[in-house]
Amino acid sequence: MSKVHTNRSVVVTGSTSGIGLGIARAFAREGANVTLNGLGDAAAISALQAGIADEFGVKVRYSAADMTRPHDIAAMVDEAAAAFGGVDILVNNAGIQHVSPVDEFPLEKWEAILAINLSSVFHATRAAVPHMKSKRWGRIINIASAHGLVASPFKSAYVAAKHGAVGFTKSVALELAEQGITVNAICPGYVFTPLVEKQIDDQARVHGIPRENVIRDIILAPQPNKRFAEIDEVAAMALYLASDSAQGVTGTALPIDGGWTAR
Repeated sequence: MSKVHTNRSVVVTGSTSGIGLGIARAFAREGANVTLNGLGDAAAISALQAGIADEFGVKVRYSAADMTRPHDIAAMVDEAAAAFGGVDILVNNAGIQHVSPVDEFPLEKWEAILAINLSSVFHATRAAVPHMKSKRWGRIINIASAHGLVASPFKSAYVAAKHGAVGFTKSVALELAEQGITVNAICPGYVFTPLVEKQIDDQARVHGIPRENVIRDIILAPQPNKRFAEIDEVAAMALYLASDSAQGVTGTALPIDGGWTAR
Protein backbone atom coordinates (compact mmCIF):
# COMPACT_ATOMS: atom_id res chain seq x y z
CA MET A 1 0.00 0.00 0.00
CA SER A 2 1.40 3.40 -0.96
CA LYS A 3 1.95 5.95 1.76
CA VAL A 4 -0.55 8.79 1.62
CA HIS A 5 1.84 11.64 2.32
CA THR A 6 5.00 10.43 0.55
CA ASN A 7 7.37 13.35 -0.08
CA ARG A 8 5.04 15.91 1.48
CA SER A 9 6.85 18.51 3.58
CA VAL A 10 5.45 18.82 7.09
CA VAL A 11 6.40 21.36 9.77
CA VAL A 12 5.25 20.52 13.31
CA THR A 13 5.94 23.08 16.03
CA GLY A 14 6.53 21.88 19.56
CA SER A 15 7.32 18.39 18.32
CA THR A 16 10.18 17.12 20.46
CA SER A 17 7.73 15.55 22.92
CA GLY A 18 4.05 14.90 23.60
CA ILE A 19 1.32 15.45 21.02
CA GLY A 20 3.63 17.20 18.56
CA LEU A 21 6.08 14.31 18.51
CA GLY A 22 3.24 11.84 18.03
CA ILE A 23 1.96 13.85 15.06
CA ALA A 24 5.45 14.17 13.55
CA ARG A 25 5.99 10.42 13.82
CA ALA A 26 2.58 9.72 12.26
CA PHE A 27 3.39 11.86 9.21
CA ALA A 28 6.85 10.31 8.91
CA ARG A 29 5.22 6.87 8.99
CA GLU A 30 3.09 8.03 6.04
CA GLY A 31 6.22 8.97 4.07
CA ALA A 32 6.41 12.71 4.72
CA ASN A 33 9.61 14.65 5.26
CA VAL A 34 9.35 16.35 8.64
CA THR A 35 10.71 19.46 10.31
CA LEU A 36 10.78 19.06 14.08
CA ASN A 37 10.84 21.99 16.47
CA GLY A 38 10.94 22.30 20.22
CA LEU A 39 12.92 22.29 23.40
CA GLY A 40 15.18 19.64 24.87
CA ASP A 41 18.70 18.34 25.25
CA ALA A 42 20.61 18.74 22.00
CA ALA A 43 21.97 15.19 22.01
CA ALA A 44 18.54 13.73 22.75
CA ILE A 45 16.95 15.76 19.94
CA SER A 46 19.67 14.68 17.51
CA ALA A 47 19.04 11.05 18.44
CA LEU A 48 15.29 11.55 18.04
CA GLN A 49 15.76 13.12 14.62
CA ALA A 50 18.01 10.29 13.43
CA GLY A 51 15.72 7.65 14.90
CA ILE A 52 12.64 8.88 13.04
CA ALA A 53 14.59 9.16 9.79
CA ASP A 54 15.97 5.62 10.12
CA GLU A 55 12.69 4.06 11.24
CA PHE A 56 10.54 5.48 8.45
CA GLY A 57 13.05 6.15 5.68
CA VAL A 58 12.26 9.87 5.41
CA LYS A 59 14.21 13.12 5.78
CA VAL A 60 13.95 14.82 9.16
CA ARG A 61 15.14 18.32 9.99
CA TYR A 62 15.23 20.07 13.34
CA SER A 63 14.70 23.78 13.94
CA ALA A 64 15.47 25.37 17.30
CA ALA A 65 13.22 28.34 16.42
CA ASP A 66 11.96 30.18 19.49
CA MET A 67 8.16 30.35 19.23
CA THR A 68 8.17 33.78 20.89
CA ARG A 69 10.30 35.26 18.08
CA PRO A 70 8.55 36.05 14.78
CA HIS A 71 11.79 36.12 12.80
CA ASP A 72 12.78 32.66 14.07
CA ILE A 73 9.38 31.26 13.13
CA ALA A 74 9.45 32.67 9.60
CA ALA A 75 13.01 31.43 9.10
CA MET A 76 12.03 27.93 10.26
CA VAL A 77 9.25 27.76 7.65
CA ASP A 78 11.36 29.19 4.83
CA GLU A 79 14.27 26.87 5.62
CA ALA A 80 11.93 23.85 5.58
CA ALA A 81 10.60 24.99 2.21
CA ALA A 82 14.11 25.36 0.82
CA ALA A 83 15.17 21.94 2.10
CA PHE A 84 12.08 19.97 1.07
CA GLY A 85 10.70 21.88 -1.91
CA GLY A 86 7.90 23.63 -0.07
CA VAL A 87 5.78 23.43 3.05
CA ASP A 88 2.69 21.35 2.31
CA ILE A 89 1.40 20.79 5.82
CA LEU A 90 1.81 23.02 8.86
CA VAL A 91 0.85 21.76 12.29
CA ASN A 92 0.82 24.55 14.87
CA ASN A 93 1.17 22.58 18.08
CA ALA A 94 3.59 24.49 20.35
CA GLY A 95 2.02 25.42 23.65
CA ILE A 96 2.64 26.19 27.30
CA GLN A 97 0.35 26.49 30.30
CA HIS A 98 0.19 28.23 33.66
CA VAL A 99 -2.53 27.89 36.29
CA SER A 100 -3.21 30.85 38.56
CA PRO A 101 -6.03 33.12 39.76
CA VAL A 102 -6.36 36.07 37.39
CA ASP A 103 -5.47 38.66 40.03
CA GLU A 104 -2.25 36.78 40.79
CA PHE A 105 -1.41 35.81 37.22
CA PRO A 106 2.26 36.64 36.52
CA LEU A 107 2.54 39.20 33.74
CA GLU A 108 5.42 37.37 32.09
CA LYS A 109 3.38 34.14 31.99
CA TRP A 110 0.45 35.91 30.32
CA GLU A 111 2.75 37.34 27.63
CA ALA A 112 4.53 34.01 27.04
CA ILE A 113 1.29 32.01 26.77
CA LEU A 114 -0.23 34.45 24.29
CA ALA A 115 3.01 34.53 22.28
CA ILE A 116 3.51 30.77 22.05
CA ASN A 117 -0.08 29.51 21.98
CA LEU A 118 -1.56 32.18 19.70
CA SER A 119 0.86 34.60 18.06
CA SER A 120 3.16 31.80 16.86
CA VAL A 121 0.18 30.30 15.03
CA PHE A 122 -0.19 33.55 13.11
CA HIS A 123 3.52 33.92 12.37
CA ALA A 124 3.95 30.32 11.14
CA THR A 125 0.78 30.49 9.05
CA ARG A 126 1.78 33.84 7.54
CA ALA A 127 5.11 32.33 6.48
CA ALA A 128 3.68 29.04 5.18
CA VAL A 129 0.74 30.31 3.13
CA PRO A 130 2.78 31.69 0.19
CA HIS A 131 4.47 28.30 -0.22
CA MET A 132 1.07 26.59 -0.22
CA LYS A 133 -0.48 29.11 -2.61
CA SER A 134 2.30 28.45 -5.11
CA LYS A 135 1.15 24.80 -5.30
CA ARG A 136 -2.56 25.55 -4.78
CA TRP A 137 -2.52 22.87 -2.10
CA GLY A 138 -1.92 23.01 1.62
CA ARG A 139 -3.10 21.91 5.02
CA ILE A 140 -2.89 24.02 8.16
CA ILE A 141 -3.79 22.18 11.35
CA ASN A 142 -3.91 24.11 14.61
CA ILE A 143 -3.79 22.10 17.80
CA ALA A 144 -6.17 24.11 19.94
CA SER A 145 -7.92 22.54 22.93
CA ALA A 146 -11.31 21.84 24.42
CA HIS A 147 -10.39 25.11 26.16
CA GLY A 148 -10.73 26.76 22.76
CA LEU A 149 -14.44 25.98 23.00
CA VAL A 150 -15.22 26.12 26.73
CA ALA A 151 -13.52 27.62 29.77
CA SER A 152 -12.13 26.49 33.11
CA PRO A 153 -11.13 28.68 36.05
CA PHE A 154 -7.50 29.68 36.76
CA LYS A 155 -6.51 29.33 33.08
CA SER A 156 -7.36 32.77 31.74
CA ALA A 157 -4.35 33.12 29.44
CA TYR A 158 -4.56 29.59 28.03
CA VAL A 159 -8.32 29.80 27.45
CA ALA A 160 -7.99 33.21 25.82
CA ALA A 161 -5.19 31.99 23.54
CA LYS A 162 -6.97 28.80 22.53
CA HIS A 163 -10.25 30.61 21.83
CA GLY A 164 -8.15 32.97 19.71
CA ALA A 165 -6.61 30.05 17.84
CA VAL A 166 -10.07 28.70 16.99
CA GLY A 167 -11.21 32.12 15.74
CA PHE A 168 -8.01 32.50 13.73
CA THR A 169 -8.63 29.08 12.18
CA LYS A 170 -12.08 30.10 10.98
CA SER A 171 -10.96 33.42 9.56
CA VAL A 172 -7.99 32.05 7.62
CA ALA A 173 -10.05 29.10 6.35
CA LEU A 174 -12.43 31.59 4.73
CA GLU A 175 -9.55 33.51 3.15
CA LEU A 176 -8.00 30.41 1.62
CA ALA A 177 -11.11 28.42 0.73
CA GLU A 178 -10.60 28.83 -3.03
CA GLN A 179 -6.84 28.27 -2.93
CA GLY A 180 -6.83 24.51 -2.34
CA ILE A 181 -5.74 25.12 1.27
CA THR A 182 -7.73 23.93 4.27
CA VAL A 183 -7.39 25.27 7.80
CA ASN A 184 -8.74 23.35 10.79
CA ALA A 185 -8.31 23.11 14.53
CA ILE A 186 -8.17 19.97 16.64
CA CYS A 187 -9.50 20.49 20.15
CA PRO A 188 -8.30 17.71 22.44
CA GLY A 189 -9.53 17.28 25.96
CA TYR A 190 -6.95 16.04 28.41
CA VAL A 191 -4.18 14.01 26.80
CA PHE A 192 -1.57 12.62 29.17
CA THR A 193 1.52 14.58 28.13
CA PRO A 194 4.28 16.46 29.99
CA LEU A 195 2.10 19.61 29.77
CA VAL A 196 -0.82 17.88 31.51
CA GLU A 197 1.55 16.33 34.04
CA LYS A 198 2.61 19.85 35.01
CA GLN A 199 -1.02 20.97 35.18
CA ILE A 200 -1.76 18.21 37.67
CA ASP A 201 1.01 19.49 39.91
CA ASP A 202 -0.12 23.12 39.49
CA GLN A 203 -3.75 22.28 40.28
CA ALA A 204 -2.68 20.30 43.34
CA ARG A 205 -0.80 23.39 44.53
CA VAL A 206 -3.65 25.81 43.80
CA HIS A 207 -6.31 23.66 45.44
CA GLY A 208 -4.15 22.12 48.16
CA ILE A 209 -5.20 18.54 47.39
CA PRO A 210 -3.35 15.32 46.42
CA ARG A 211 -2.51 14.52 42.80
CA GLU A 212 -4.91 11.59 42.59
CA ASN A 213 -7.77 13.86 43.66
CA VAL A 214 -6.77 16.38 40.98
CA ILE A 215 -6.91 13.68 38.30
CA ARG A 216 -10.27 12.27 39.42
CA ASP A 217 -12.12 15.36 40.64
CA ILE A 218 -10.66 18.17 38.49
CA ILE A 219 -8.75 17.00 35.40
CA LEU A 220 -11.11 14.26 34.21
CA ALA A 221 -14.26 15.64 35.87
CA PRO A 222 -15.52 17.36 32.67
CA GLN A 223 -14.78 14.38 30.39
CA PRO A 224 -17.81 12.06 30.49
CA ASN A 225 -15.78 9.04 29.35
CA LYS A 226 -13.37 9.51 32.30
CA ARG A 227 -10.22 8.71 30.38
CA PHE A 228 -7.27 10.62 29.01
CA ALA A 229 -7.25 10.87 25.21
CA GLU A 230 -4.34 9.12 23.53
CA ILE A 231 -1.69 10.96 21.53
CA ASP A 232 -2.32 8.54 18.66
CA GLU A 233 -5.97 9.66 18.51
CA VAL A 234 -4.90 13.26 17.92
CA ALA A 235 -2.29 12.17 15.37
CA ALA A 236 -4.90 10.13 13.47
CA MET A 237 -7.17 13.18 13.26
CA ALA A 238 -4.26 15.24 11.90
CA LEU A 239 -3.55 12.62 9.24
CA TYR A 240 -7.18 12.66 8.20
CA LEU A 241 -7.34 16.46 7.98
CA ALA A 242 -4.20 16.45 5.84
CA SER A 243 -5.57 13.83 3.45
CA ASP A 244 -7.40 14.36 0.17
CA SER A 245 -10.44 12.76 1.80
CA ALA A 246 -10.73 15.89 3.95
CA GLN A 247 -10.50 18.44 1.14
CA GLY A 248 -14.03 19.63 1.96
CA VAL A 249 -13.31 20.02 5.68
CA THR A 250 -12.16 23.53 6.53
CA GLY A 251 -12.81 26.14 9.19
CA THR A 252 -13.72 23.51 11.77
CA ALA A 253 -12.82 22.96 15.42
CA LEU A 254 -12.96 19.21 16.00
CA PRO A 255 -13.05 18.01 19.62
CA ILE A 256 -11.41 14.84 20.88
CA ASP A 257 -12.66 15.32 24.40
CA GLY A 258 -14.69 12.32 25.52
CA GLY A 259 -17.92 14.32 25.31
CA TRP A 260 -16.72 17.33 27.35
CA THR A 261 -18.06 20.00 24.98
CA ALA A 262 -21.29 18.06 24.33
CA ARG A 263 -22.64 19.23 27.69
